[in-house]
Amino acid sequence: MKIKITADSTCDLSPELVEKYGIGIMPLHVIMNDVTYSDGVDVVPQDIFRYVAETGVLPTTAAPSIEEYVNFFTPIAKEYDAVIHINISSKASSSYDNAVSASKAVKGKVYPVDSHALSTGQGLLVLKACDLAGEGYKPKEIVDEIIRLRKNVNTSFVPDALDYLHKGGRCSLAALMGAKVLKLHPMIDMKEGKLYAKKKYKGNIERCLKNYVAELAQTYPSYDRKRCFITHSSCEEELVGKVREQVKTLFGFDEILETVAGCVVTGHCGKNTLGVLFIYND
Repeated sequence: MKIKITADSTCDLSPELVEKYGIGIMPLHVIMNDVTYSDGVDVVPQDIFRYVAETGVLPTTAAPSIEEYVNFFTPIAKEYDAVIHINISSKASSSYDNAVSASKAVKGKVYPVDSHALSTGQGLLVLKACDLAGEGYKPKEIVDEIIRLRKNVNTSFVPDALDYLHKGGRCSLAALMGAKVLKLHPMIDMKEGKLYAKKKYKGNIERCLKNYVAELAQTYPSYDRKRCFITHSSCEEELVGKVREQVKTLFGFDEILETVAGCVVTGHCGKNTLGVLFIYND
């Protein structure tokens, strides 16, 4: 049975991984100066940083329309027996609802799945679906397993600064100023599809990330060892390297994948945000 795995661009998988696993990507929209761009197609994170620096405001984002999803799914469904599409969390975007509506136009062949995640938290589920399809699982079995696993995805990250979160209305001015004065860095976590500040670390970003990774290792002693992601928004190479070495020391992943966050995630979190994402066991 030929099964195609597809996903919203918010999964933040690198072009190399997309090509390796044959994943179809549906771009979300990024809007700047009333011009609509496609995430990862005609806009990149550096464009976001430049736009915010010049205007002082964040770009807005939008889900693909039902029609766009229909146009995306239709040719794939003609070539494959089934299409499993992993969406960004339905509590962060209307993408999932639109994909479900569009799937009705491709009767019985398209299975949209709400990841309850974003960035490579979503990406982990995409690659898991690819693994299962490669092992011969049927579409319904893959969907059921992804839905079972989504609650076990550690989707968390630590931003270097709160400026973008403040501009986006997710952080008060008092919290922004307090974080700058006290050198506070929140750990942003995702549970049941929603982002929230779980705790705060104090010190420079290197120290905070060291404490963050150590706490992850203590919190999740049992996990899927196949892979993890270090996902960041244009962090310094040296800093990413130190995080990688710590992950190697504290965890036992077969593969540590590094990816740069796409425009949608970058537009909400800002530069120098980093997360270590993986699937943990119950």
